[in-house]
Amino acid sequence: MRKTDKKIDNKLREGLTVVCEHALDGYPGFAWITHVVDYTTFPKSLRIICIFDTETQLTQFNQSGHKALLLTLIQRTLAQYQIDLKNINQHVSFDTETACDQQHHGNWALRLHNASSIDKNGLSKLH
Repeated sequence: MRKTDKKIDNKLREGLTVVCEHALDGYPGFAWITHVVDYTTFPKSLRIICIFDTETQLTQFNQSGHKALLLTLIQRTLAQYQIDLKNINQHVSFDTETACDQQHHGNWALRLHNASSIDKNGLSKLH
């Protein structure tokens, strides 16, 4: 990883930590947030994944209207760290602990490696 890549990664982690702390307090079932990125094509390759405990909690989150609020929070927070994402919907996916347990036996490294298999609505394509 180049020095500039490390700086970007540090900004991403700091910004997403702020988002995570807010989401943990504000959204039932929200568990954690992470990202995957190929710095040779950043920011286009940036993928942010918001993890909920269960499918039911993710469905309730999506139906509550909170999804738009969380997407706005992510976009605005990252902008404060000089990471501007024009269309936040292209960069954020949603997933659940239960789906990872069922489909990847809890192996998040493998699941995140296949992050493109999670659609924009937060539904896994890995059935």
